[in-house]
Amino acid sequence: MRIGYGWDSHEFKSGVPLRIGGVEVPHPKGLAGHSDGDVLLHAITDALLGAVAAGDIGTFFPPTDPHWKGADSAVFIAEASRRVAGAGFRIVNLDSTLILSEPKIGPLAHKIQKRVAELLGIDAGAVGIKAKTPEGMGTENAAIAHVVVLLERKPER
Repeated sequence: MRIGYGWDSHEFKSGVPLRIGGVEVPHPKGLAGHSDGDVLLHAITDALLGAVAAGDIGTFFPPTDPHWKGADSAVFIAEASRRVAGAGFRIVNLDSTLILSEPKIGPLAHKIQKRVAELLGIDAGAVGIKAKTPEGMGTENAAIAHVVVLLERKPER
């Protein structure tokens, strides 16, 4: 078994759509980032890559490479999933916590859960999506994601 941990943060920015977990979220501001700024998918990517000691998101998708400007973070998840499978593992479950003042994630959690599960090719019941407010921590203009994944070795055939 392997455990991976990922963390990411982005500041809110006007003029870009807000994407969290591969879902476009209605909000007047999106998240600044070289790609689409999807803080949850970035943290998941890092958790998966870390679990198989494959580096981090910047190893494969450097923010200095114009090819990734505005990229859909689902591409990052697909590459991390390939790395996990190539190392002989499969995802058992994933748990995440989003920290942001707004928008409220509760009403969208099920939709985000389903999309993340779809991107990872796992059952939605194996994906935890939680959200908290920053409670005066000074991060009101940012979104933060923490993710942990559990992998198990694929059975030998």
